[in-house]
Amino acid sequence: MLKTTLAGLRAHKLRLLLTAVAITLGVGFIGGTFVLTDTMDKGVQKTFAKSAGKVDVAVLPSEQAEKDELPAELLTKIRSVPGVTEARGLVRGDAPLIGRDGKVAGDMPTVGLSIPRGSMLRYEFDKGRAPNGPGEVVLDSRLAEREKFKVGDSVTVMDAKKAPHRFTVVGLIGIGLDSDASFRGMTGFDDATALRMTGERTYVEIDVKGASEAAVSAAIGKGDHRVMTGEELAADLATAAGADTKVIRTGLLLFGFVAMLVSALVIYNTFSILIAQRMREMALLRCVGATRRQVFGSVVAESFAVGLVGSLLGLLAGLGLGAGTLGLLNGLGVAGPAGPAMSVSDVTLAPRTILIGLGVGVVVTVLSALLPARAATRVAPIAALRSDLEPGSGRFRLGWVRTVLTVLFGLMGVALAAAGALFMEKGETSMYVVAAAGALVFLAVIALMPALVRPLGRIVGALPGRAAGVPGRLAVENARRSPRRTATTTIALTIGVGLMSLFAVIGASSKATSDQRLADQFPMDFQLQTQYGSEDQAVPRALGESLRKRPEIAAVVELREGDADVSGRDAGAGTITQSALGTLVKPEFSSGSVRDLRPGSALIDEDTAKTWNLRVGQTVTVTAAPDESAKTPGTAAGTAPGVSRPGNQVRIGAVYGGDVPIHGLLLSEADYAKVYGPATDPYRIFAKAADGVAAGKARAAVEDAARPYPAVKFTSAAELREEFGSAIDTMLMVFGALLGLAIVIALFGIANTLTLSVVERTRESALLRALGLTKRQLRRMLSVEALVMAVIGALTGVVLGVGFGWAATMSMGETAVFSLPYLQILGFMALAGVAGMLAAVLPARRAAKASIVESLSFD
Repeated sequence: MLKTTLAGLRAHKLRLLLTAVAITLGVGFIGGTFVLTDTMDKGVQKTFAKSAGKVDVAVLPSEQAEKDELPAELLTKIRSVPGVTEARGLVRGDAPLIGRDGKVAGDMPTVGLSIPRGSMLRYEFDKGRAPNGPGEVVLDSRLAEREKFKVGDSVTVMDAKKAPHRFTVVGLIGIGLDSDASFRGMTGFDDATALRMTGERTYVEIDVKGASEAAVSAAIGKGDHRVMTGEELAADLATAAGADTKVIRTGLLLFGFVAMLVSALVIYNTFSILIAQRMREMALLRCVGATRRQVFGSVVAESFAVGLVGSLLGLLAGLGLGAGTLGLLNGLGVAGPAGPAMSVSDVTLAPRTILIGLGVGVVVTVLSALLPARAATRVAPIAALRSDLEPGSGRFRLGWVRTVLTVLFGLMGVALAAAGALFMEKGETSMYVVAAAGALVFLAVIALMPALVRPLGRIVGALPGRAAGVPGRLAVENARRSPRRTATTTIALTIGVGLMSLFAVIGASSKATSDQRLADQFPMDFQLQTQYGSEDQAVPRALGESLRKRPEIAAVVELREGDADVSGRDAGAGTITQSALGTLVKPEFSSGSVRDLRPGSALIDEDTAKTWNLRVGQTVTVTAAPDESAKTPGTAAGTAPGVSRPGNQVRIGAVYGGDVPIHGLLLSEADYAKVYGPATDPYRIFAKAADGVAAGKARAAVEDAARPYPAVKFTSAAELREEFGSAIDTMLMVFGALLGLAIVIALFGIANTLTLSVVERTRESALLRALGLTKRQLRRMLSVEALVMAVIGALTGVVLGVGFGWAATMSMGETAVFSLPYLQILGFMALAGVAGMLAAVLPARRAAKASIVESLSFD
């Protein structure tokens, strides 16, 4: 039997190749994922290993320390340790770079670092050198490229007091090994300048050369710090950076799982057709003495060979995919966790990748072939030797087991989806419930799909059947006459199109939700604030006064917020320009009204009221937090740290909710002044253009008013919507590209099915040709058949994707807005149809080339 199986594989090389393609693509994706992330890991290890030799001992804050800092006294003590030749403290803080537009660069302050010179330099310079002196700065390469700065340029950097300072760029650093600095951007100085610019008085790390770990540990004793060798530091940093690659790997492998699921369906269908076509061959083997076990073993052996070949090809494809992705990332200037060390020349194919690729590919193929192999043993030799109808043809009937499972899974899935979308508390749990519901409904659809093929084929094939004439009607009937085969072929496409429809709906709904929230949270045309993450987020109140004087601006709304003690609770308290409350900013009140915001009376949001168990009528005492009074946005100007102001009692007058840019305890402007002082800066300003003023003119007025304040950035509502929309579109493009692999595999399944079906229907095609069907009409018939199958799969996927897209959207939050991207959905349907017809090109050509006489004489 083994010799017979191998001879059959050699005799049908094309069949072997077509069957192996699906598994090749699936294994290629998984292998490519491991190659990509393993190479990135290798780059991480190489980068940090290189810097390990620069440091003998490193001192860092302990993991239990309240603050991530080391005092200057500790550096002094370490420098006095015998044997220490050099010790440097690493300074880290905020040092915002001013871009060419005169505003701070980026949405978050750039990280200010101290860059050591000489033997302790751990960074690699792309250009230039380390800073030496108070007038020199280095930038990370990606920040410099984004802001169009180069070595030799003069740049402005703001210090901790928002005062600007001019520097000359002397170097560009590849900072990819520092994820935070890479994300925010980096400005680097010598040690003294870094301390001055960031305003820091402590260090985040102290690096030592010349002394041993034991000597340093003995000298500084125990405290809120930990001591490690340079090798341990490198391993620690590499582990932290390597976590990024683990996240990437996990995300990509999820899409690899989808690809393998689709591959399994394609292989199952392929082997089902092959077994049906080889009934006579199997029966003849049984007649000459082969047992059922031997027949079963031959099919499993064939599937093993197919899985092995496909997996080996997949590993080669994965190696090329991983290398190509790295080359693309490097070409686009996108650094991974390994920074500049990530290189195509370092492509890694680990033994684990080979084992996983081969294991997954072979196991999936063999498991997919088990049911067809079992079916091959159930056909009686005499019955299989007789000429009979095409196996699997005719009307499909649901058995009672399939009916029970379909109803059970379907009802459970719909009930869970409704519960997650409509009745459960919105959030992560309800989203998981909807995901579980989607899996159950999908299982129900798999069970029901053969029964749906005939009615769906009639609906989908109505138009092409009329348009293509007799060949079109024949194609529709061909697609409908083998329900099991068509169902298994189309369900693979259902998965890909369904997931793409799901993400399209979620993306469109996210855009609609963000637009709605912007309309609520951002009720006016412009928003002015400082960078996120900066320690002092206050906007100068003089800017609000300047905007009020502009005739192009109709209204200016200021929001103030500060840390507070509210009757013994650490909390936040804020205020808003009261004339805007209820007109431009419209909270929803569950009790009380906007009129309850007056001196001595405050508003509180629903979540805070529930957390603190507060209700209307209760009185609380509000006191400014003294430890934060010097740097909290909205605190009194000139108030020194540690100086507390007297508490102020207020009555809870109303409870509010809704998507508004205010939360916590909302005080009247008079009460806020009593708590924090009369001269306070807002943390955000809204501006509304006057009626009849062109958007460009209003923007120019805001830009002119904000020009004296480089730390203040302003954004228009249109720009925010565009920014959110662009981020969502980028996400959808990535998901679409990854899910596209599943659709490609599904289309190979359609091509495979048609190719094998052409062989199966050789006599039928020859008879049609003999009756007058031309080659062009025969090709048209097969193309329409592929079109009908593709649209059936796409239509089912769209229905599932849209339905669960709605459920997922509704489970995300109370204010979620559902939006149906009907143009995208129609585009998916059209693309699926066109792709299905393209998949039929080669099978149709093969059918048209067959000789009529030879085909009719086949026996």
